[in-house]
Amino acid sequence: MSQLAALSLSIALLGGFATWLFLTVGGVLIWAAFVAWGCYFQAGGNAPALRNTLVCNTFGAAVAWLAAVVILSVPLAATLTLPGWAAVVVFATAWLVCMAANVPALSTIPASFYGYASTFAFLLQTPERMNLAALTSPGLDNAFIVTALSMAIGALFGYVSGALGGALMTRTARAG
Repeated sequence: MSQLAALSLSIALLGGFATWLFLTVGGVLIWAAFVAWGCYFQAGGNAPALRNTLVCNTFGAAVAWLAAVVILSVPLAATLTLPGWAAVVVFATAWLVCMAANVPALSTIPASFYGYASTFAFLLQTPERMNLAALTSPGLDNAFIVTALSMAIGALFGYVSGALGGALMTRTARAG
């Protein structure tokens, strides 16, 4: 079996299982898991890629969470308009994400922005979660918690699918 065929089969099997699991359990975001899963492979599909995906997705989600808290807590929307104030906060936090790449553990900028974007995607698709009570809650109503958890599970599925793909390729090579 070719590497592509083995990896395709592995991702298809585990992708179907992950979808079933996420939809059965509820509360976690299958789409955020798939974003992190893809990020893992984009980052190299190996152990360092797993570390970078986990750390940077989580960092990006944390920065987006902080941005949402600042947008809601600091009353500059009345002066600048909500779109204007949000733009200022995004400017500052996007700069922070990029500059944080000077820290080796945070150097995978795309992975950080996947976490950042996924957090705001959750907040924009579920506007009832864009409030300080939800953002500071200790459960899955909290955008940071649900996004970071979903992405961490997705990154782990990426790692397992890579290992399973490699095992399928090795097994068929031995059998042939």
